[in-house]
Amino acid sequence: MKRLLKHLLRQPQLSNDVWLVVGLGNPGPNYQSNRHNIGHMVLDEIAKEQSIRFKAHKSIAHVAMARLGGQKVVLLKSQGFMNLSGSPVQSLMTFYGVSAEKLIVVHDELDIPFGEIRTKFSGGHAGHNGLRDIIARIGNDFHRIRFGIGRPEGNQSVSDFVLSNFSPEEKPELAKLISTAIKQIDSLIGANPA
Repeated sequence: MKRLLKHLLRQPQLSNDVWLVVGLGNPGPNYQSNRHNIGHMVLDEIAKEQSIRFKAHKSIAHVAMARLGGQKVVLLKSQGFMNLSGSPVQSLMTFYGVSAEKLIVVHDELDIPFGEIRTKFSGGHAGHNGLRDIIARIGNDFHRIRFGIGRPEGNQSVSDFVLSNFSPEEKPELAKLISTAIKQIDSLIGANPA
């Protein structure tokens, strides 16, 4: 009985006021500035603004605690590859007691032109492998911050395009767009208090 009680006390408690914000991307310096890694870039900027650091978590993720929209927020950057994003998201949701309605996923979006950022709740994955794996694990009823990257021109394949860096023409706008994405996350959380 004592052992069971100790085990239960070590388990995280369900907390209605905690949000999980996931930035999708691939691990390692080779992918750091890719279009596909915009989710990591947004979370890195939040951490920089709030002077917080990411720490390794046993769920194959880097995690940091922040405040956005007046609420406690867990920031998650998966350290597995994009198509394996679902497992760390599911693990952290369980660990922190976060419901799908309090999950925000920041990701690149081919079907939105560069320069536009849109929010969405629920829906499909539109071929995005990170979203596909998360949906397979937890369902599709979560918030998304869709960071437009547009589609490749000419004969460039989609995979080569998303795994390439932002162009020299796009880079001057990038900091402003990342700031806009952060404001949208902040507003979304602030509009849905616990």
